[in-house]
Amino acid sequence: MIDKTSPLPLYFQIEEAIKQKIDKGEWESGSMISSEREFAENYEVSRMTVRQAINNLVNDGYLTRRKGKGTFVSGKKIEQKLLGLTSFTEDMKARGYKPASKLVSFQTVEANHQLAKALEISQHEKVYEIKRVRLANEIPMAIETTFVPVQLIHLNEIHIKEGSLYSQVENAGFHIDYATQSLEASIAREAESEILEIAKGAPVLLIQRQTYLTTGKPLEVVHSVYRGDRYKFMIDMKR
Repeated sequence: MIDKTSPLPLYFQIEEAIKQKIDKGEWESGSMISSEREFAENYEVSRMTVRQAINNLVNDGYLTRRKGKGTFVSGKKIEQKLLGLTSFTEDMKARGYKPASKLVSFQTVEANHQLAKALEISQHEKVYEIKRVRLANEIPMAIETTFVPVQLIHLNEIHIKEGSLYSQVENAGFHIDYATQSLEASIAREAESEILEIAKGAPVLLIQRQTYLTTGKPLEVVHSVYRGDRYKFMIDMKR
């Protein structure tokens, strides 16, 4: 219970009480917590106080909101080291997760000036635009949009649905060499929040990757939106 005579704010005490239950394993990963009304009644505080505590725990990654479903205990964040170039499928399998993808759309579009420059092709040249939702253990982790030059390799929906794009590329005789990647923090827009099952405005990671073949030619440009509450990137640094 909370101590209303304590100098510590009530919302902070509620946060700590919830954290203890999660850290001790009393509330398991993926379990739904009580409603704000139930918390307010149990702790004899206002719903606004409870809401502040819950919001702070969501921002800290302890809890996650699923639109139309409720608030749940977050699972352990998936860690990816920024060393080596692997596909999402390979990365999830290496960590013991079951990877999956939901194909949102597969179409051929004309490259605009920026995309043509990045892929070293002519403007208006055809590129595959592949939009997928990436899942780990059936939980949506990221929205990924990939652009690949049509003149480079023949792809179709079956190729994409069957597994890793990198595997398809390598099976076609190409060799992937390296990639440049940038990361920045952002917040989820409404469409992204619905797909990733998070609250609008929740923290996300925007990742842009440009991958090259051993021939020096660009293979792809990828724009991804990763859930900030379920994914983190690690890098080893040596002086």
